[in-house]
Amino acid sequence: MDNRFTISVAYGDGIGPEITEATLKILDAAQARLHIETVDIGEKAYAAGYPSGFFPETWDSIRKNKVLLKAPVSSPGDNRYKSPNVILRKMLGMYANVRPCVSYAPFVATKHPKMDLVIVRENEEDLYAGIEHMQTPGVAQCLKIITEVGCERIARLATALAEAE
Repeated sequence: MDNRFTISVAYGDGIGPEITEATLKILDAAQARLHIETVDIGEKAYAAGYPSGFFPETWDSIRKNKVLLKAPVSSPGDNRYKSPNVILRKMLGMYANVRPCVSYAPFVATKHPKMDLVIVRENEEDLYAGIEHMQTPGVAQCLKIITEVGCERIARLATALAEAE
């Protein structure tokens, strides 16, 4: 019986495939019991006519496996398209970017040897709303959307993380 865990893996664009290969080698060396289901996000999907940067079968794989290892992906420099990263965040409700920052002093030299903090950043609103257009040639305009609901949601998460410490 195969007891491997199936994950969706998007190799991405640019340096993405190189990063993904290195990551998968590390996971293999750690003896992670993974079955890789490769999906495409980015350039290949755009070229095939999918303006979201996602093939329908990519979404099917992500929903089925519930885990996505995603490398950097590109989005056309054309304002007709939204970033696949923003689309992914919104579709999956990934509204918070939680970044722990801790010092490894004395093992790593640092100006802040006692640093131990967490940055919580809202990930869907503000400039991530993707409401942008070219006002005139060479002048882009982007509308920042910030809602009360979004502010409360991120504040509640940050507060809960602080209280859990």
